[in-house]
Amino acid sequence: MASKIKPVVSYDDSFAKLDVRVGRIVEVELETRTNKQTYKMVVDFGKYGKRVSYGRFTCHPVEDVKDRLVLGVLNFDPRPMGPVTSEVLVLGVQYPKAESGEATFVSPAVNAKVGSKLF
Repeated sequence: MASKIKPVVSYDDSFAKLDVRVGRIVEVELETRTNKQTYKMVVDFGKYGKRVSYGRFTCHPVEDVKDRLVLGVLNFDPRPMGPVTSEVLVLGVQYPKAESGEATFVSPAVNAKVGSKLF
């Protein structure tokens, strides 16, 4: 039996309002001030600027995170995460067999242009 999904919403009242774009992680380091292991990532969105994101992508080694293309939601309010604030939500899904909240990236399959819009 299939699991239930959330109620149907219109495109105009949901997805069309999000500004999701391709960015490249240009800096990454382990953040030690948060409750759980977290990376501080500086993401370059081209003409949309660079933004800082904090995320639990720590199952990936730092060297695999730097220069990675990611998808980020640019038009969410900044989100406090304890003593730090994340300026952009980098999209991810649960990392296989990792503890709850540990993520892997949602990324383009090819070398997409930085700043490109998700549609």
